[in-house]
Amino acid sequence: MASAASPLSEPRVLAHAKRRLFPDDADDGYAVVDTQFSSDQWLANESIDPDITDQLAPFNHVRVGSGYPDLIGVRLLSDELLAVDRLGDDPPLVAVEAKGHTNRSAADVERGIVQAYDRLHEANAAYVAVPADTVSQSARTLARELNVGILGVTPDGTVDPVETPRVVGNRTTTETTAIRFQASAQGVADKSFGLNHPKNYLAYPLAVSHRRETEQVLSEYVVRATDDARTGAAFLNLIDDQSASTRLTPLGREVVRFALREYESVEAALKEFDDWKRSRERFCDLVPKWGMLTRRVVYDYPATQLLVEELQHMHEDGMTEPSLPDVVEYLHELHPSFTIELFVRGDDDVRSRVLNADGELQREPLGDGGIYHSPTVFQLKAMLYHAGILTSRGAEPSNLNPPTDEWALRESI
Repeated sequence: MASAASPLSEPRVLAHAKRRLFPDDADDGYAVVDTQFSSDQWLANESIDPDITDQLAPFNHVRVGSGYPDLIGVRLLSDELLAVDRLGDDPPLVAVEAKGHTNRSAADVERGIVQAYDRLHEANAAYVAVPADTVSQSARTLARELNVGILGVTPDGTVDPVETPRVVGNRTTTETTAIRFQASAQGVADKSFGLNHPKNYLAYPLAVSHRRETEQVLSEYVVRATDDARTGAAFLNLIDDQSASTRLTPLGREVVRFALREYESVEAALKEFDDWKRSRERFCDLVPKWGMLTRRVVYDYPATQLLVEELQHMHEDGMTEPSLPDVVEYLHELHPSFTIELFVRGDDDVRSRVLNADGELQREPLGDGGIYHSPTVFQLKAMLYHAGILTSRGAEPSNLNPPTDEWALRESI
């Protein structure tokens, strides 16, 4: 059996291209590779080196244009990878098709260019990644005409732009939105709320606006895990922590305005937070006004509205007390990429269990709590519970029994 000994098979070409466009040491960006590469077998007689599989993970099956690109991701690219200045400040959605050598033929570069071009209906930039020695002049001409970049890959893993594309505008779909979501500060990839009570995050904008040092105030009145509180506040779009100094977002400023309307000062509001420590009561019942504010904040989170709307539809379809696997299976039919990104951990072994090589959802693994993103099934669910949206609070994946984990609306219409 031939293996990765064929130095520039398609999986290997794609792994090198991914490392070039989405390096592991980059703080920004997010990318997924199509599920066809999650198998340990490539074509009929080629295996995929496990190290290559690790480099390609995470996997998802994301429709872009009329097909499924080999790689789709969001990241600000260096100038040498683009033909002109990028459009605006938002990172582009990048689609990549890869072609490599097989035992029977050389890489089909021109076919890859045409496939990449199809992705420009919804992507901002498209590339074909190929062995550098297969790029002909006619292929370069075709790529320029179709505005497709060519990444030339050498056997030692060097990746150089042979042709660079222009960034274009596009239309956004639910599927591509899932990748933009994961690349944002609100995405759940490699992140966690850390704390499961919304008061810890609502207090952060108050602490930022306090005259004393933020972490000192937060530790005194609310919670000692100030780093987790800061991460969660950014996660919920209450603060912008990307710059040197923390700034309140419009939503964060609204939290401060609410506190000043209800209390004499920010400090007076924070002192009341001290009284709520260790309370097990649902937050919206303990302090209804703060509960309503919590509801507004969590409803602003990109995934909440989708969850609420689809849980309502499940209720209308007679599924009044759906379990976690029920919800994932139902959502996957309607929003496949978003569902996987929101609920399922990005580990290659987890994604390859949940999705087969054709991107089809496998029901059996959904009964294992270990496959789920903690930020969704524990912290986010707990906040939806405290906001009065869901009937039950979340649980850590290690303590989760998915078939009995209920996801039902507290008030269904």
